[in-house]
Amino acid sequence: MKHYLLSIYQPDGPVPPPEVLEPIVRDLQALNAEMRAAGAWVFAGGLHPPSTATVLRAQGEEVLVTDGPFTEGKEHLGGFTVIQAPDLDAALEWGRKLARATTLPIEVRPLQGDDAEMTCQPSQ
Repeated sequence: MKHYLLSIYQPDGPVPPPEVLEPIVRDLQALNAEMRAAGAWVFAGGLHPPSTATVLRAQGEEVLVTDGPFTEGKEHLGGFTVIQAPDLDAALEWGRKLARATTLPIEVRPLQGDDAEMTCQPSQ
């Protein structure tokens, strides 16, 4: 099976109020359980705000360190899920479910390499 990155993009700004966020968290937990039961879920994680990022850039022999996100924008990568799926169509279906659960845009991209090259193992 091939591995896919499902990237969750969220708008910059404050965290939504509990009455908005709680149903999203509930739906996301249910979807993660469904992915695990189907053997598709590999791992997932949410990210702290872009302001917590540190960017490293190689310039010759030096590596420059700067605070803040790599790019400024109205949206940022807020989290991700890595899945395994037999093909792009199956990965897109998980992406659709994730978009409905989070109410946010989801980017689906295949990881390079085959299963023999993957270094992470599916969680139990």
